[in-house]
Amino acid sequence: MARDRLDLQDELEALRLGKVYYQPPASVRLIYPCIIYDDARSEVTYASNRAYTITHQYTITYVSKDPDDAHNSIKKIVRAFEMCNHDRSYVADNLNHEVFSLFY
Repeated sequence: MARDRLDLQDELEALRLGKVYYQPPASVRLIYPCIIYDDARSEVTYASNRAYTITHQYTITYVSKDPDDAHNSIKKIVRAFEMCNHDRSYVADNLNHEVFSLFY
């Protein structure tokens, strides 16, 4: 059975790391801690000159005011998904960001 974005939404919410937002518009006031995710790209595997599988890549960003909380989220998110990598950490506007790449 193919997984879709709504399945990913459910899995991210099940982590209980805060509110989960999919491509939130600028008008949405975010509540921290939170997970923000969006589409990055798709990877297509071909067989017999046809698209055989399509795997979507998402960028997941965990945002928290607490640096220890942000650091602890790395283990929880990476362990929850098979094809997930922690890409980078940064601080902006006194908020700690942990960025991940996920093929789902």
